Amino acid sequence: MTDTSGKSGTTDAPRKAGAFDIRNIIGALMGIYGVILVLAGLLGEHEPAKTGGVNANLWTGLALIAFAAGFIGWARWRPVVVPQDVDRPDDDPTRPAPQRKRPPSH
Repeated sequence: MTDTSGKSGTTDAPRKAGAFDIRNIIGALMGIYGVILVLAGLLGEHEPAKTGGVNANLWTGLALIAFAAGFIGWARWRPVVVPQDVDRPDDDPTRPAPQRKRPPSH
């Protein structure tokens, strides 16, 4: 028999937050900043008098890339699982905003 409901057969698989997981966003931003600092450390002018002989841009960029890899790895190894059914509560009647009523569920 053919499924004509229009739904795919993978409704039992847990959904993950994916790209909208805050750890992915933080990891991507830190990675971008890290790459920029590494490039500045390798291609820019090195001023050892200001940093005590250390290429601060290079080392800070490498640390940010490691931090980003940790965050993205954490999001991959321990993903946030989004629940299938979330029962949204009705509006609070004591709230000063206009009231919204949900239609009855079928």
